[in-house]
Amino acid sequence: MSNDDVFKKLISHAKEYGFVFQSSEIYDGLSAVYDYGQFGAELKKNIKEYWWKSMVQFHENIVGIDAAIFMHPTTWKASGHVDAFNDPLIDNKDSKKRYRADVLVEDYLAKIEGKIEKEVKKAAKRFGDSFDREQFISTNPRVLGYKEKMETISKRLFGSLEKNDLSDVKALIEELEIACPISGSKNWTDVRQFNLMFSTQMGSLSEGSNQIFLRPETAQGIFANYLNVQKTGRMKVPFGIAQIGKAFRNEIVARQFIFRMREFEQMEMQFFVRPGEEMKWYDYWKEQRMKWHLSLGIPAEKYRWHDHEKLAHYANAACDIEFDFPFGFKELEGIHSRTDFDLSAHQKFSGKKLQYFDPELNESYVPYVVETSIGLDRTFLAVLSHAYNEEKLEGGAERVVLNIPPVLAPVKAAILPLLAKDGLPEKAREIMDELKYQFYCYYEEKDSIGKRYRRQDAIGTPFCITVDHDTLKDNTVTIRHRDTMKQERVQISSLIEIIGEKIKVSL
Repeated sequence: MSNDDVFKKLISHAKEYGFVFQSSEIYDGLSAVYDYGQFGAELKKNIKEYWWKSMVQFHENIVGIDAAIFMHPTTWKASGHVDAFNDPLIDNKDSKKRYRADVLVEDYLAKIEGKIEKEVKKAAKRFGDSFDREQFISTNPRVLGYKEKMETISKRLFGSLEKNDLSDVKALIEELEIACPISGSKNWTDVRQFNLMFSTQMGSLSEGSNQIFLRPETAQGIFANYLNVQKTGRMKVPFGIAQIGKAFRNEIVARQFIFRMREFEQMEMQFFVRPGEEMKWYDYWKEQRMKWHLSLGIPAEKYRWHDHEKLAHYANAACDIEFDFPFGFKELEGIHSRTDFDLSAHQKFSGKKLQYFDPELNESYVPYVVETSIGLDRTFLAVLSHAYNEEKLEGGAERVVLNIPPVLAPVKAAILPLLAKDGLPEKAREIMDELKYQFYCYYEEKDSIGKRYRRQDAIGTPFCITVDHDTLKDNTVTIRHRDTMKQERVQISSLIEIIGEKIKVSL
């Protein structure tokens, strides 16, 4: 089955089992906007809690805030978003479809990268156990040729974008003979810049309204509150401020399900450090963030690092943690050394001093910042796409199972009376009432036990607890483990400990 087929099945599964719905579907939907269903909302909440615990609860020098979506419009002038928050837009004259010019080139580069992987796989098959991937990539003439071509294209693309030479971006697309994925045509318009911020009006017509923006990122709410938090929390550098919140971007091309949306959620932490120590902390947070991802039990080969060749105007170092989605490796989290750009800019535009007096150095300075920024919706998609499995069982039967890490699973335990009679539902309800204060549980008595197991597999429930006639005699139940389908008999009194042990946050 191709990755494209897997992705289509995943999207269908997400809707069928109450994870993700198209927004306003009864009105034919709204492009690139999605709603999270009953199990999707739980999974999303659990990801947020896992991140918050690891970032705030487990670090004495990191605190959390919740800043407003609306901010004073000068905020976005200071941050550079009003003048520089643009994407290069290009239209195909035949299909009338709109694209990001840089993404068209990046997709072209991805195809070359795919050719490199093909060469690697062929060589691995030919040489077997003696195959050395790194040596092959660094010495094979064909691979080196592909890499040189990629480097030349990347350098030209990023150089042109840096200089805002949009005519050269178009020329590059034409020279590479990039065609529209819809029409196959190479008939392109000129490239022009498109600001990604949503604007709205605040105030009534009678008193005169002001243009404000829906925030395109959550970071500026942290920077604007830096002094408030530092003083009220008596924070000492180095310290961090974390936040989870909605952001909005009027994407030219929003695609790939919930990977790129116009309304999305970010989990960000800004870490304030002494000038000159930012690279030490940049390396530290790179290591810590990858540890966090690997703690979810997803294998290391699903992740890779990507260092930025073109740095944002505020950064002196930047990299991404990319994840192997069904549509290829794409950015999941960014770690950036933002220098003192943000606080210095807000200090200039607001006229307020945003300096820190360091008692150890006996001097004041504007702190430097190291940022970790992860997309919540993208993390949701990463977890879901890795968890989705179609398994063939003994005897020819099949099951679709979501092997979601138990700590993140929407439902931790399903309580299932074997029959809907003989006092079994009443006993099952007693167990449900005992467990629901500790874990999110699900009660079901309709259909055969086998069908109920399959439904719970499909939503990723790690434990199914079956209540039968023996339960009434000796207070034991059968607990079924999702991943192995192994069943064991345990005391009702031990359920909280068994489930609790499996869903502990372990970093």
